[in-house]
Amino acid sequence: MTITAQARSFDQAAAGYAANRPSYPPALFPAVEELAGRPLKGARVADVGAGTGLATALLHARGAHVIAVEPGPAMTSQLRLRLPDVPLVLGDGNHLPLASGSLDLLTYAQAWHWTDPRTSVPEAVRVLRPGGALALWWNDSDSTVAWTAGQDARLRRFFGAGTEEPDPMARFRGLPPELGFVHRQMSWTRNVPLDTHLANLASYLLTEVFPDGTAEERYRTSCAVLQVSAWG
Repeated sequence: MTITAQARSFDQAAAGYAANRPSYPPALFPAVEELAGRPLKGARVADVGAGTGLATALLHARGAHVIAVEPGPAMTSQLRLRLPDVPLVLGDGNHLPLASGSLDLLTYAQAWHWTDPRTSVPEAVRVLRPGGALALWWNDSDSTVAWTAGQDARLRRFFGAGTEEPDPMARFRGLPPELGFVHRQMSWTRNVPLDTHLANLASYLLTEVFPDGTAEERYRTSCAVLQVSAWG
């Protein structure tokens, strides 16, 4: 399966994604403004891999002139329900349907890993104006919390991902160093019903394992029969 096809596999769980995925901390966007060297208010922004519009809505609320870019039809349907007045185009980070030099800021909220940097980096450079900025961010579970670390370890074992705890900052190590990315990390929490927590896990993990939205369940049925008459 190609990277683009994997990204579009989340279309199968678009409604669950919209209902259960966490948003982003209040401190994120002031940090983006500081690192980008300009306010979001009035900025021309494209949110790529926008999904159901979690980040798009927050960028819009801060006064950015934002356009959403998303390859999945089901995801775009959810985004239109949430943000009917925000411009939306079908596309992905490897082939941005945007004019050269048209943007102040290009954002990828948990979506950069679905691109091929050999094409997405030149595309980002193409669409950004001189002095523009590319911002990437992800939510990762905080392994300093004991129950979270235990849960993540069990999931890694179950899905065959090894036992070593991943480093969230490793996501950025594949970026060309000459681009001069500056990193910032912040901690935050949300309190949700257990059903929401489990549905959020499913939106991350099960969609990746079962990209067509179906699972072949295989069982072994064990049966024992006792003929009472044989005991007579």
